[in-house]
Amino acid sequence: MKQGWEEKRLGDVSAVSAGNSAPQKKELFKNGIYPFIRTSDVGKIRKGFISASVDYLNDEGINGLKLYKSGTILFPKSGASTFLNHRVMMKIDGYVSSHLATIKANNSITDDRYLLYFLITIDARSLMQDIAYPSLKASDIRLIEIPIPPLPEQKRIVAILDKAFASIAKAKDNAEQNLNNAKELFESYLQGVFENKGEGWEIKKLGDVCELIKRGVSPKYLEKNGVIVINQKCIRDHRISFEQSRFHDSVLKKVSPEKMVKLGDVLINSTGTGTLGRVAQVREDLKNVTVDSHVTIVRPIPNLFFIDFFGWALIYIEDEIAKRGKGCGGQTELARTTLTNNFSISFPKSFKAQQAIVKKLDSLSSKTKKLETIYQQKIEDLEELKKSVLQKAFNGELT
Repeated sequence: MKQGWEEKRLGDVSAVSAGNSAPQKKELFKNGIYPFIRTSDVGKIRKGFISASVDYLNDEGINGLKLYKSGTILFPKSGASTFLNHRVMMKIDGYVSSHLATIKANNSITDDRYLLYFLITIDARSLMQDIAYPSLKASDIRLIEIPIPPLPEQKRIVAILDKAFASIAKAKDNAEQNLNNAKELFESYLQGVFENKGEGWEIKKLGDVCELIKRGVSPKYLEKNGVIVINQKCIRDHRISFEQSRFHDSVLKKVSPEKMVKLGDVLINSTGTGTLGRVAQVREDLKNVTVDSHVTIVRPIPNLFFIDFFGWALIYIEDEIAKRGKGCGGQTELARTTLTNNFSISFPKSFKAQQAIVKKLDSLSSKTKKLETIYQQKIEDLEELKKSVLQKAFNGELT
């Protein structure tokens, strides 16, 4: 350790506790003016500073609750959010959920922002006895060891980190904007193709141009071998990934031949939130592959489309498909009859015209994907740079 620095436990340099049990009665939030910060509020910020909440308590609601002062650091300690390692500092006085640990520096020893930057480097998994049960006690958090330089050195480190992180944030914003621009450029072109139709186009209901619109199987899973099953997680960015696919025991339960995917099929996620409506086309001749019951196979009538055109036609209406799910929460579903009767697709009758459109869309999509890869890598590199700068800061190597 650098000369003049000390190794201390977090509990020796700060007050560590947990927030308040959330009031359950709705009337305690009516016309509320006092912020009540939950893990979901912290999740919107991730790392940085928080100055607002979704829920606000009224005078009756704050009875018996502890008020936390501006400068308090919030550290998720229970539930799935614990693994996300979000760390924020309150910029307001407010009340805090018991799912959050609260950490307030002893300012005679430690600078608040120095403590925040250090806690960003802590992976909650390293503090857990059993990661299957994501939960931490305040006593676990108090045992975190932290390097403590003299206060003037802490303030110097904070000033350097503030400046470095501001520059990194600006570069990241630019990369994210460029990433969004690349996506919007392609989406704009795709929209133009299907909205600025020329002569010789037709519009038909999806059910009238398909020989099959049907959900997949309810699998009996095997660890390996068997029929490959594509699930919701496999359909992303209009592509099919087999990294999270599984295997079905077709000896125990046969798969109908029509539910074995074919070249040209379009697969649509048909349940859940967030993934509902995602579209991907089968663009290679797959063998021994099916989908599970959360995915719908949409198979066009043979010889009606240049195959890849049909895929782009459904990608174009993907957002509209996602909006037509019924239900609430994780049970949102897209009915087969909704797809069959409530969606239409536009297409030129000429195969040659369809083929020309596909050629342009494929070319622009390929270029867009390359740009997305470049900008996504820049964003990841900037995140790694932040980690590197933080590591140097707490090793006493920051100049």
